[in-house]
Formats: sequence, structure tokens, C-alpha cells
Amino acid sequence: QEQLVESGGGLVQAGGSLKLSCVAFGRTLSSYTMGWFRQAPGKEREFVAAIGWSGSSTYYAESVKGRLTISRDNAKNTVYLQMNNLKPEDTAVYYCNSVKGVVPTSGYWGQGTQVTVSS
Repeated sequence: QEQLVESGGGLVQAGGSLKLSCVAFGRTLSSYTMGWFRQAPGKEREFVAAIGWSGSSTYYAESVKGRLTISRDNAKNTVYLQMNNLKPEDTAVYYCNSVKGVVPTSGYWGQGTQVTVSS
């Protein structure tokens, strides 16, 4: 059974930093392009960032470019999202998933991790 477990979220003041982690169970992440998505209450889930299987290629939503950095450690079956200079509009539940372009390719979503940025 495939399982994605996100962690690392929390409450931080504007300008602060967090590092999110996503660990996969039941599949090897090295076979997939992976991405991060986020969803705020009452809003659609939106694409945040993606990274190719080798880590050589990355792509970011314009709203987070320069502040968030996606990385991966295939040996640990883990994807990371380093979040710097956080803004209140970054507040959301963050999820990871395999991705094609900016679209998730798996119907399974983990529990997500809550990021709350206060003013």
C-alpha cells in the first residue's frame, strides 16, 4: 500500500523559515517526478514546486520562486521543501505527490502538514 507522510509544518512569523519533508512508503520515489501542493481553507489545491527524478530539473510556482526550494534524497525516499521568507499567504496544508507537469498523478494524498504564517 502506497503511503505518503508529510511533516515539518508549524506556526512561524512572517519572514521565518520551515523545512518540510515527505517520506514515501510502498514505492520508490526515484522513479517519479515529485511535487509539493498546498491548499488553504475554501481554496483550490495549487501547485507549488516539482523536481525531476534525478533532481536536475526543478519548477516553481511564480508566487514562491526565490523563497521555496525543492530537493530530494532518493536514498532516503524523501522529498523536501525548504521554505524561507515565509509570508501569510503561504498559510496552507502542504501535500506531496508524484506529478506530471503541475498535475498530481496519484489519487492518494497523505495527511499533509499545516503551515501557518502569522503577520
